[in-house]
Amino acid sequence: MNKLLFSAFVISFMIACEQTPDNGSSGSDSTAVASTSSLEEKEDRNKQTALAISREVGGGNLDSAFRHAAADIIDYGDGSGPAIKNKDSILAGIKGFVGAFPDYKGDNFEAVSDGDRVFVYGDWSGTFKNDFMGMKATGKSFKVKDVDMFKFNDKGEIIEHRAIMPWSVIMNQVGAQPPKK
Repeated sequence: MNKLLFSAFVISFMIACEQTPDNGSSGSDSTAVASTSSLEEKEDRNKQTALAISREVGGGNLDSAFRHAAADIIDYGDGSGPAIKNKDSILAGIKGFVGAFPDYKGDNFEAVSDGDRVFVYGDWSGTFKNDFMGMKATGKSFKVKDVDMFKFNDKGEIIEHRAIMPWSVIMNQVGAQPPKK
């Protein structure tokens, strides 16, 4: 009986030794920690960039904001119209809008990150003071809440943008009338 117990003890001890994690130089634990840290750093970088862009656009610093965009960025807007492709086309469109709403601003930003995507919640407002895309200025203001979704590449550049709020909400608030054909 003692031999049986002793044999069971030896076998159990040998099994336990084989299952003990290797604390040697394999680096698997440190690699996992470094990977997690790297992902967190990238996520934080993207979040800070998205917040900076929102502040810059909301403050009228459009050229500064677009330094974070990839040349081939695609803006899907709210999905109600065609996507706009490339940085120069998107920047020209936003400059036109801001020209029509010269007091355009954004504030109260909060960001949530989900890997390579960052969602920025904010309040936006402006007054329709200059004609825009064939629509006559009304002098009326808008105030909306919106969420901008930014997708980043590995270099930290924005490659996609989407928004939640339809443009029609702003146009209705300011009483804009589409141009007559």
